[in-house]
Amino acid sequence: MTGGEVAGILVAVFWAILVSFLAVVLARLAQTLRATTRLVTEVTEQAVPLLSDASATVRSAQTQLDRVDAIATDVQEVTSNASALSTTVASTFGGPLVKVAAFGYGVRRAMSRRPDEAAAPRTKPRTKVIPGRRVPAARDKSARWGGKG
Repeated sequence: MTGGEVAGILVAVFWAILVSFLAVVLARLAQTLRATTRLVTEVTEQAVPLLSDASATVRSAQTQLDRVDAIATDVQEVTSNASALSTTVASTFGGPLVKVAAFGYGVRRAMSRRPDEAAAPRTKPRTKVIPGRRVPAARDKSARWGGKG
């Protein structure tokens, strides 16, 4: 055998090893592609119903939000009506009720006074006025020292 023949045999052996290695790699790649295809198919089969369920849920939520919006609008209208009614009642009955209460208070006070109090007018304590302030009058010494004046 010559050196060229040995070199040819070595190249053929390495070529056979390389082809075998590439065949194993291609077989595993084909297996991986088949598994990926199955996985994509399963995901697609599961995703389509999930998307339709999500779409139905979103539509249901929108319907509920529309109902809540209608209820909130009705509550706002009822609140404004109640406020208007309260204002009307207060303006209609408030003034006369205050006048009746004041009249009743005055009658009770007049009835509870003793005859000697009714004759003598009440005196207000004197106050000294300073611009911007009001200062009470000085206290009676007998009241301050326990009545021993």
